[in-house]
Amino acid sequence: MSHAVYPVRRAIAFSCVYAGALSLLFAAPTINAQAQSQAQSQPPAERANAAKASATYPHATEPIGTLRQIYDGVLTPDIAVNTFRNIDRLLPTRRVAPSAHPLPLPAARTPLRTVTFTDSGHTYTLDDYLQRNRVAGLLVLQHGRVVLERYQYGNSARTRWMSMSVAKSITSTLLGAALKQGRITSLDDAVTRYVPALTGSAYDGVTVRDVLLMSSGVRWDETYTNPASDRRRLLDVQIALKPGAAMALMAALPRAAAPGTINTYNTGETQVVGELVRAAVGQPLATYLSERIWQRVGMEHEARWWLDSPDGTEIGGSGLSATLRDFGRFGLFILADGVVARDSILPRDWVREAGSPKQLRSGKRLDYGYLWWTGTTPARLRDRAFSAEGIHGQFLYINPVNDIVIVVQSAQPKPTGGAVIDDWSFFDAVVAALR
Repeated sequence: MSHAVYPVRRAIAFSCVYAGALSLLFAAPTINAQAQSQAQSQPPAERANAAKASATYPHATEPIGTLRQIYDGVLTPDIAVNTFRNIDRLLPTRRVAPSAHPLPLPAARTPLRTVTFTDSGHTYTLDDYLQRNRVAGLLVLQHGRVVLERYQYGNSARTRWMSMSVAKSITSTLLGAALKQGRITSLDDAVTRYVPALTGSAYDGVTVRDVLLMSSGVRWDETYTNPASDRRRLLDVQIALKPGAAMALMAALPRAAAPGTINTYNTGETQVVGELVRAAVGQPLATYLSERIWQRVGMEHEARWWLDSPDGTEIGGSGLSATLRDFGRFGLFILADGVVARDSILPRDWVREAGSPKQLRSGKRLDYGYLWWTGTTPARLRDRAFSAEGIHGQFLYINPVNDIVIVVQSAQPKPTGGAVIDDWSFFDAVVAALR
């Protein structure tokens, strides 16, 4: 695929040993019991809201796998679907409250019924894309109207689906909102000004902008399927639910390069961003997201966001689950440059800046913005196209020039290498069909 930095776009075929469905079914009760125990640590009002929502959620009783099985890539296809729409049962979460007045998403006068396109010398149709990439939910919006909406595997408009690293781009957007409010003074501020737990570590001298570009220079191994990688060590401390453990892990990492000189894809870096935003705004990320964006934009359903410990900090790099349409509404918010009812939630030109290629202090160019992936071809750059992307096939694609948002929620059992068809090739075809 087109980007060499991000594991999803490298499309490395990790070798995975598939576990049987029976073993996954036996694993699920352990995780569910753990989640129930964790839920008792949440405030009473939060527990009441969660219980009420679970009572009406259509997938609440399905058997699911475990966190480690997700990252090992050993979930069977059916259990992967169940797990991806029930991730709030794997770790404690905080609720993102919806709006009392959902933003309408009317149907377009002319729907997009099919798409035919070529990828790597092969011709595909819309149905090929849905089937071969195991797409559980697909939404295409143009000019704020639904031109295409599809669900598979029993999903519906009420299904909350995991976003994985799409959450990174939402965390970046919250940082932009905090900057607009003056809670963060400048992107050139030192990270340690907001996260003092990192003082004396390799994060000394690292700026807010550096972590938004994943260019802190801190050494990191993102390999999902390697139990000894830094990514898996971060997952382990998150599963342990010990307050402060994630920042302790980040503070212990060594330096690999000077800040701002190299880019290393680093989920731990987005946990730093999450801690930074929480400290700056003085409230949890889920609460800030709800008050500044979710309710004001007009999201229809609640979302859930993983916490690193009971009543702790949201996991800035993953763990946000929401419905297909609400991710689409978030895309419309981005298309509108962060303006809601004439109120600018984000700094002027933030969206263009966050979603455009960057250059490091070393002179190296990145096909990456502020935790958003940018277009790489001349046509994509002309359209100023960019996207939020997550493992297992999650996408939020934004095309400002053509006023298009595409949301893809996939059920690929492997973290990476599971896509048969390049998603950006499909996006290009949709854009061409809607011009």
